[in-house]
Amino acid sequence: MKTNRKRSYLPLEKLAEEALKEAVAEVIAEHKFTGHPLAVWKDGQVVHLPPDQIEVRETHTKYIASPKKRK
Repeated sequence: MKTNRKRSYLPLEKLAEEALKEAVAEVIAEHKFTGHPLAVWKDGQVVHLPPDQIEVRETHTKYIASPKKRK
């Protein structure tokens, strides 16, 4: 059954991109916290960053779930 409710949402590709960015930020923070080096791609080569050189940035979730309407 189809409903004609208006929904405010972002396209799936935007949601996927935001989820990927958040996941990468979590992995970076986890490497710094656990003291493991982080492998990154720099100038065409793999470089291992020691934990003290890893920068942790805050993630910003840009999508917001639409509020539920109350009766």
